[in-house]
Amino acid sequence: MLISVIIPHLNQESHLRASLEALHRQKGLVAEREIIVVDNGSARLPAEVCAAWPDVRLVQERTPGPGPARNRGIREAHGDILAFIDADCRADPGWLAAIEAAFAKAGTQIIGGDVRVGYESPSRPTFLEPYESIYSYRNNEHIAEGFSGTGNLATLPSVVAAVGPFAGIETAEDRDWGLRAGAKGYAIRYVPEMIVYHPARKSFSELTRKWDRHIAHDYELMRSRRLGALRWAARAIAIAGSPAFELRTLLFSPRVSGAWERVLAFLCLARIRLYRGRRMIEVLIHEDARAISSAWNRQ
Repeated sequence: MLISVIIPHLNQESHLRASLEALHRQKGLVAEREIIVVDNGSARLPAEVCAAWPDVRLVQERTPGPGPARNRGIREAHGDILAFIDADCRADPGWLAAIEAAFAKAGTQIIGGDVRVGYESPSRPTFLEPYESIYSYRNNEHIAEGFSGTGNLATLPSVVAAVGPFAGIETAEDRDWGLRAGAKGYAIRYVPEMIVYHPARKSFSELTRKWDRHIAHDYELMRSRRLGALRWAARAIAIAGSPAFELRTLLFSPRVSGAWERVLAFLCLARIRLYRGRRMIEVLIHEDARAISSAWNRQ
């Protein structure tokens, strides 16, 4: 058996190096593996980083977006299983073994795993790390809704052939692909042992750029529905006032520890929910949602 690991990359050489190092520290894997890094228009190709390991292949995809990059990786892959991880994610040592074990069970078609925040300094959490630990990467909830984040996803080539490629930059490609797979009868299973660690964002502006994209994607879906504008405005108001209803989650979430982390998580939550409510109203009134979603992270 061969597992093809596909990694989209854009201007993240240091993260990519750490990701590749983690993939070469895997334990318990019986299958063979190949690693395909798909550069998506970096200012400098990560050729030196990739050349450090003989089983890493570097290719390029000029069409902007993580979806097209993953599609190129799929076309290059020879594996019996396709495993997707992002360049800024670090696989747990048992990640590939968990994927291998899941597909050893009959009927497994698509799986997604747990995405956790990797603290830079566990004893000194940043303003964003506790918030992101609780709220940013709840892949088990996404899978319950019918899709997995593509930073921790594995499937079969036959499933991709049936469902079709990932969508382009203007679409939330993970949700779109997962929902299309579900519509064709494919089930996505959550595998908690399939763990990757994602760094928290460094600045609040990075977090707002993420939400700008999500807001734009969601508005494109809702605007054509009956009473779409009214429902969107009501949702914006509800989101802005929602932090008060999150106290139970903040107090008892196992994804953070200690009073200080929980205080930081609440402060960041209140700030980002107010921002989201305001931006939703701005998009409704005068902004081009498609232009926002198309920007992705090209800077």
